Amino acid sequence: MEIFDAFLKFSHILAVVFMAAPLYSLILVNERALYSPQMVYQVDRYMETLIGKNAVRCFVFQLTALVTGALLVWRMGWSWNTVLVLKLILLFSLMALLSFVHLGVQPRIEQLLAQVKNDPVAEKIVSRIKPLRLLRKRLAATCLFLMVATVLLGLQVYDSFPLVVNLAFLILVGFFCIRAFNKPLRLGWW
Repeated sequence: MEIFDAFLKFSHILAVVFMAAPLYSLILVNERALYSPQMVYQVDRYMETLIGKNAVRCFVFQLTALVTGALLVWRMGWSWNTVLVLKLILLFSLMALLSFVHLGVQPRIEQLLAQVKNDPVAEKIVSRIKPLRLLRKRLAATCLFLMVATVLLGLQVYDSFPLVVNLAFLILVGFFCIRAFNKPLRLGWW
């Protein structure tokens, strides 16, 4: 059964790594802004397709993290502690935010883009898409923060970090999320 436990741990960690969609959505949106400030139908259609399909993948990875995490708790005979409960709450928060974007925001963007067939994109449509994209971008930055906070908690399942270290990490993560929201990440971290 050690092989099964190792497989569960690996699958759990891998699922969490693959849940990095919010970071890559922010990178994609910021790189798109460098291309042209105006909407260009083919470019924007492609970007929306990528973002929309990433949501489904992210749901699968979130579900994998949930199932493997629950199996790990059960297999290891752990009792639910504060760290595990917080990780579960953060995962459900991520699922809720992704559901809101995928089922609420993205369909509205798609509905507006369906009215466009070529360039130039009518200003009336652009003015309705922009706030939805900004909302989606803000939610992606929020999800990125929650995702990294979940990883930080995951590192503390066995041994916790001092409170000041946790706060310092969360402040750094907050700055990184703000940076990723505002500008392209040309050099990875910066």
